[in-house]
Amino acid sequence: MVNEQREKILRYYRGTEGEPVVQKLVNLTDALAKTHKYRLSGFLDPYGQEIAEMVLANLGGFHLSFDGGYHGAERARAMLTDVDFKGTPSGFDISCVSATWDERFAHVTHRDVLGAVLGLGISREAIGDLLLSQGSVRILCTSEMEEFLVKNLDKIGAIPVKAEVYSLADIAPREERCKEIRATVASLRLDSITASGFGISRSRAAMDIDADKLRLNWQPVKGPSQAVKEGDVLSMRERGRIVIERIDGQTKKGRTVVVLKRYL
Repeated sequence: MVNEQREKILRYYRGTEGEPVVQKLVNLTDALAKTHKYRLSGFLDPYGQEIAEMVLANLGGFHLSFDGGYHGAERARAMLTDVDFKGTPSGFDISCVSATWDERFAHVTHRDVLGAVLGLGISREAIGDLLLSQGSVRILCTSEMEEFLVKNLDKIGAIPVKAEVYSLADIAPREERCKEIRATVASLRLDSITASGFGISRSRAAMDIDADKLRLNWQPVKGPSQAVKEGDVLSMRERGRIVIERIDGQTKKGRTVVVLKRYL
């Protein structure tokens, strides 16, 4: 029965963005069935975490928990623990490396940091959240990557940086600021909702969507005309995140009323 469910899960995600993630998670459950202890995934984005929850719901036999290194982390590692395991897992094996630079002479973006880190040959799943502030970034990573990053991350682009170990305990919990937006749109097209939520023109929204800057429920989008629904999450690079809280019917002129929550 478990093998049948396993194959059903793999077939469902075959050819999709989630296929590599679900394959690795299913492999973890296979390993877990042999050791009856626990296994850790790499860092998963919220979509990957949803897949992990789906795997748990369909296969069973283990407990699932997440940790991203600090409260409110977006990317997190999944721990799968056999239901019969009586020991205590050693932890999520997460570390933090801080990189600093002279902010007077350089402007560094999230993309710059990620490019520099991946350029060292580190896989994306070994890297968690990147917490960027003026003149520094805190890089969440698997513990096995900590020493490598400290020794090898000496530049972000052409900007010299100093990398050193940073205590997880010193990372402040994420405090998300948000505001509610009530708007009317011609339709529930992706470009319309994006424009209303981020306060940009519809043509600009379409351009950003075509430039692959937007994710819908943390997955690539099909195009500006893609339909959205209540509960969907839109995240745009360098602009933040929008949740479609409610769809409140239509106006007398036939426009759709939506209530959005924008996280800043």
